[in-house]
Amino acid sequence: MERFPRESASVARGSSANQRPMHPPSPDDSVFINCPFDPDYEPLLRVLLFSVIRCGLNPRIARERLESGEPRISKLVELIQETRWGIHDLSRIKAKKKGEFYRMNMPFELGVDLGAKLFSKACANKKILIVAQEPFRHQIGLSDLSNSDIRVHKSDAETLAKEVRNWFRESGVKSVPPGSVVWADFNAFMSDFQIKREKEGYKDADIRKMPVPEFLDFIYRWVEENCG
Repeated sequence: MERFPRESASVARGSSANQRPMHPPSPDDSVFINCPFDPDYEPLLRVLLFSVIRCGLNPRIARERLESGEPRISKLVELIQETRWGIHDLSRIKAKKKGEFYRMNMPFELGVDLGAKLFSKACANKKILIVAQEPFRHQIGLSDLSNSDIRVHKSDAETLAKEVRNWFRESGVKSVPPGSVVWADFNAFMSDFQIKREKEGYKDADIRKMPVPEFLDFIYRWVEENCG
């Protein structure tokens, strides 16, 4: 891998880098997304995917492909190896009711990503962002993260968009748009997305259950057409 950061990973308005990438995208421009997949998190997932693309990078997520014969851990390891960036949301690790188990997928995947950064020379320059719904709550179940710099979004989509944008800028991606622009563009995209999909015959259920690759294609196309 090349030395990080790479100036080509910085994307301003007008760059053709927002086009849908060929498979696979460059590790230097790829972001592993580790987050909940429940319906309540869907609005945050959409703004997270959009913010990554709007900042000129390419989100990689387990739901980008479905292959029943592929072990999930193999897919996760592949995604971690192929990405220079990792965003991990620990919002759902707490059980919601008595008798319910903790949700350990997110901290497990974070552990794999941190392990790759610490023990693999190929991933030594990896950048990792941890976000959570509330401050300090994660420390109850993950005390080893007590001294880690974790960003808080309070389940607010605008806050999440700006935290992700700011992290990219702090980590060396220079030509990202301001956080207010990312948020405004996301809202414009969602409005346009809803109108156009309805005209194309999509029903509300189609939009709610849209496969991640299909949704990503719409984001790439919109950013390319509207952020030049």
